[in-house]
Formats: sequence, C-alpha cells, structure tokens
Amino acid sequence: MNTISKQVTKILVEKLGIAETEVTPDANFIKDLGIDSLDYAELVMEFEQTFEIRIPDNDAEQLQTMKQAVSYIEKNIKK
Repeated sequence: MNTISKQVTKILVEKLGIAETEVTPDANFIKDLGIDSLDYAELVMEFEQTFEIRIPDNDAEQLQTMKQAVSYIEKNIKK
C-alpha cells in the first residue's frame, strides 16, 4: 500500500470510526461504508486539506471508491 493509500485509509478509519479491514480498494463509500452526504463532504474537505489539493464538486461526485479517490489524489497532488 502506497503512502497516499495509507493516508486515505487513515482518514476513513478516523472520520468514520470503521475498522481498517473494511477499507478495501473497491469499497464504495456510500454502499459499503455507509457514508452519508455530510460524511462525504467532510471526507472531501479532509482530502483537500491533507493533500493540499482542490477537488471541484463535479470531480468529488466521481470519487465513489477508495481506489478512485487514491487515483484522483495521485494525479492532482503537488509533486
């Protein structure tokens, strides 16, 4: 697991109070992890702060799994 994956996992575990074993690459944030719209908005803000990126609303709507979030962050993070 790369550093970004580890950080995203940590954010999900801390913000949602779920077990690390529940966070898999294909776990859907809403269907599998039970995130509601408020949790989702907080997650996006946490990703923005942690990785110092801006995630427009249109892009945020496409981030439905951990794998999608990690891929998006990797493409947009400041090197």
